[in-house]
Amino acid sequence: MNIYDLSYRKPSGEEVSMESYKGKVILIVNTATKCGLAPQFDGLEKLHEQYKEKGLVVIGIPSAQFFNQEPETNETMTEVCKINHGVTFQLTEKIDVNGKNTHPIFVYLKGELKGGFLGNRIKWNFTKFLVDSDGKPFKRYSPNTEPIKIESDIAKLIG
Repeated sequence: MNIYDLSYRKPSGEEVSMESYKGKVILIVNTATKCGLAPQFDGLEKLHEQYKEKGLVVIGIPSAQFFNQEPETNETMTEVCKINHGVTFQLTEKIDVNGKNTHPIFVYLKGELKGGFLGNRIKWNFTKFLVDSDGKPFKRYSPNTEPIKIESDIAKLIG
């Protein structure tokens, strides 16, 4: 299995194959609009704007698994992110990042890039995964890692 074998659904329900991102560097982030780390949406949008023409894809994957900090519906989430943070990068429908209903993208990423003392569990919103342009998971970042701190890795992978 690789990242290109997987897919996700947009908030509208439309399915998107990860294969459509072949040759791109992908930053995957589990997000939540009511999380104390939500200001990171601004930094993620900045990375998206700065590097999208150079081959970066940013995908925000909302989850309500941490104290229901994503209370928005699939229908309202995109609008809230756009109004509050100027988000134009792709968001998915709400999914689970831990437990028996973990979305396959997170099953794969957590299996490839183990976390710290929690093993492969996602410990909080805004855990980030960077995937290289060959579809190989490159690095996992903690929720507290500001998006700007990932920029040097993105620049290196983009070349």
